[in-house]
Amino acid sequence: MYDEDAMQAALAEARQAAEAGEVPIGAVVCFLDWIVGRGQNRVLRDKDPTAHAEIIAMREAAKSMGNYRLNGCTIYVTLEPCAMCAGAMVHARLDRLVYAAPDPKAGAAGSVLSVINHPQLNHEMEVAQGILADEAGDLLRGFFRERRNA
Repeated sequence: MYDEDAMQAALAEARQAAEAGEVPIGAVVCFLDWIVGRGQNRVLRDKDPTAHAEIIAMREAAKSMGNYRLNGCTIYVTLEPCAMCAGAMVHARLDRLVYAAPDPKAGAAGSVLSVINHPQLNHEMEVAQGILADEAGDLLRGFFRERRNA
């Protein structure tokens, strides 16, 4: 699966989150050419502050893979992960993180914090950014514009 195809799948999850009234962030975890986990923000629906798209996708992937370690997997996220999600990614031992849009307010893959690949942590992963960033950013901006106008 190519990065753009996987990010399109993450964007589909984000759109579903928006339709449910959640902040439109989506994620998928891929192993080789297969999506093994999908997630979308569910904090409002589940009344759970940890129900971020990345966490949901990693939980599903761990069940699919039969292991909490997600070695060999890539996670695709429509927005740069927060500190909680970045920490979970490190603990899951993901090989790679690909995110669409940076998060200048809470991003923990370099924008605000550098949890991913912090020199004192014992795991490194490849990071790529900007795949379909305009589409992901437009989705977020449109969502918040609608909320302000409501």
